[in-house]
Amino acid sequence: GMLRTSADRGRTWSEARRLPEGILGPVKNKPVQLADGSLLCPSSAETAAKPSVWRVHFERTSDLGATWTTAEPSAPGSPPMDAIQPSVLRLGGDRLMALGRSRQKTLFQVFSDDLGRTWGPVSPLPLPNPSAGTDAVTLRDGRHVLVYNHTAKGRSPLNVAVSTDGREWKAALVLEDEAGGEFSYPAVIQTGDGLLHLTWTWHRKKVRHAVIDPAQLELRPMPGGEWPR
Repeated sequence: GMLRTSADRGRTWSEARRLPEGILGPVKNKPVQLADGSLLCPSSAETAAKPSVWRVHFERTSDLGATWTTAEPSAPGSPPMDAIQPSVLRLGGDRLMALGRSRQKTLFQVFSDDLGRTWGPVSPLPLPNPSAGTDAVTLRDGRHVLVYNHTAKGRSPLNVAVSTDGREWKAALVLEDEAGGEFSYPAVIQTGDGLLHLTWTWHRKKVRHAVIDPAQLELRPMPGGEWPR
């Protein structure tokens, strides 16, 4: 892992420096700054074995990168889930949720009750995942937005879902839907004006960017995890 810092809101950056041995930094998805100022990095590792073993973990710094601690889920699930590339959501108080990509054809989820110092077991989230990257963010109004491929195979369509509690998700938007298409590696942030900015790879050739007003999203139930027609 490497670290750069900026003192002018990103206009200029320091030289990169190595993180301590064994600290990777966030893998694919953004870190989250907690109420106490700590940075929590959602991270993961893939072993060199064939097939590779995927495991998530979390790296935390309370002094902006000078020192670090790590935490792993209490169990990888039963049966174990191959899970990587988590995103962190804030559920209120000290409770956090992480979710993301797995090989088990569903998203994974894992929870913390102490701002990420310790984590419970990994378990399936009943939404499909074709072993493809996802991203998610907690909005200022407390809702959660998830960007992912709502399919167990392939990387089309690319969808947006919204939840108030991280457990029950509602269909919000289809960003891409093309037979045989590949729309992957999404990222999502909320900017100071309240809008959502999303990026994703388009057929592995270009990066597409969309701006969405979350107040305008029309939500529909997904009974049984099925995307509504």
